[in-house]
Order: sequence, then structure tokens, then C-alpha cells
Amino acid sequence: MTAVHDIPAASAGQRELVTPRPVARRPRPRRFRAAVRALGPLALLVLWWAASAAGALTPDVLASPAEVVRAVGELWGNGQLPDALATSLTRSGLGLLLGLAVGLTAGVVTGFTRLGDELLDSTMQTLRTIPFLSLVPLFMVWFGINEIAKVLLIAVATTFPMYVSTSSGVRSTDARLVEAMRSFGMSRFAIVREVVLPGALPSLLAGLRLSMTLSVIALIAAEEINATAGIGYLMAQAQSYARTDILAVCILVYGLLGLLADAFVRLLDRVLMPWRRAEK
Repeated sequence: MTAVHDIPAASAGQRELVTPRPVARRPRPRRFRAAVRALGPLALLVLWWAASAAGALTPDVLASPAEVVRAVGELWGNGQLPDALATSLTRSGLGLLLGLAVGLTAGVVTGFTRLGDELLDSTMQTLRTIPFLSLVPLFMVWFGINEIAKVLLIAVATTFPMYVSTSSGVRSTDARLVEAMRSFGMSRFAIVREVVLPGALPSLLAGLRLSMTLSVIALIAAEEINATAGIGYLMAQAQSYARTDILAVCILVYGLLGLLADAFVRLLDRVLMPWRRAEK
């Protein structure tokens, strides 16, 4: 009869320790990633073209892709599209910059100081629940139908996403690190600049992405306030003459602006936080 101590370790259910091997992900080529991202828009374009060619989409409902391309050439040739783009981008850019400045400042104040949180946060949270579209009639009464009302409407829409993201990111800063910097004699402004804002960078970029997206949505609403120039004005003119090709051009321009805004934030993410690329 075999003794227990004569049984090999492997047969007794014990396993040998192995050296762990980290799983190394093979990096995807940039062209491959770009091609995969383009599959969705290309599929929609093919469906649009097929529906128009089959007669399921008539020109009075939605113009075909070929007609939309011709409309782009027409609008670009007579200078209407470049002028409208310049006007709309100016409105959106000014409103976005104003909204980001207010949201960032208020977020740092409420997130970093107790007094600022007690004074401002409840007011900002209350204002945040008001839909910015409901302010259109009020802004028309206050500021008229000039550019100030349009820019301020975009600013209101973009302030609160930046405020919420900034305040949350600042509050998540390690308190021990802040106390350590204070013990070294750093001023509050220096701590915010050197410690708090870099630590809250992921939240800041998330707020920037939401604000830039909302700036395009608010631009559409702002250009409904009796605009005499811009993409919204082109849409109003096209609606009057039932030009679905020009309407489609304007809608695609709005979508392209949103896509470019998202791509810009992605680029900032890669430049400012390169370590996040290595984690994916």
C-alpha cells in the first residue's frame, strides 16, 4: 500500500505557480479606427441614396444625395453658405466662450471653497433646471432680436454642463494633497492652478464636450429669433420655397459642426492626457 507522503504533489491536487503574463493589446492602426468610425455614416448615406433611387423618398419629402450636393455647389458658388457659416460660427463661438468662462469660474468657486458652495450652488442648481428654450421669449423682450439675445441664449445653454462637471471634478481633488500644498505656503490661486485644475482635467473635458454639443443645439434655437443671416436664416428661406435640398444641407451642416466639436475635444483629450490612450 502506497504511503500518503509518496504521492507526487501534482497528483495530490496541488498546482505549480506560474509566472503571470500581462495581456498586451495589439494597437490598432489609426486608419483602421477611422474606417470603422466611418461605417455608420456611410451606411446611412447608402440607405438614403437607395431610398431616393427607389422612389421611397420623393424630392418633396427629402432631396436625394445628388440634389443635396448640387445645392451645396449652388450655395457655395453664390457665397450664401460661407457667409452663413461665418455668422453662425461667430454666434456659437462667442456664446460658448462666455458660457465656459462663467461655468468654469462658478464651478471652481463652489467646488473649492465652502462659502462659495453655500452661496452659489443652490442658485446654480435651480437655474440649471430651467430649459434654456423657455428663455427665448423672455430674451426677445429683454434684448430684442439683435445678436445679444442669440449669444446670451447660447451662453446660458453652455454654462451649466461646464459648471456641474467643474464643480464635481474640483470636489474630487485629494484633500490631503491640497493641505500638503498649503503647508508649503502655496496660495489658493496657485493651488487651483497647479493642483486642482490638473486633477479635475477629465471632468473639465467632459463638461467641455457637453457644452460644445449644446452650443450647436442652442445655435439652432437662437437662429429662430428673427435671424437675417446664418444657417438658421437659410433654413427659414428654404422652408418658404419648399427647398428640401437646402434644408438637408443646413441640417448636415449643423451635424458636421457637432461632429467637429466632438473631434476637437477628443484631440484635446489625447494631447492633455496621453496616458489614457495607453489604457485603451
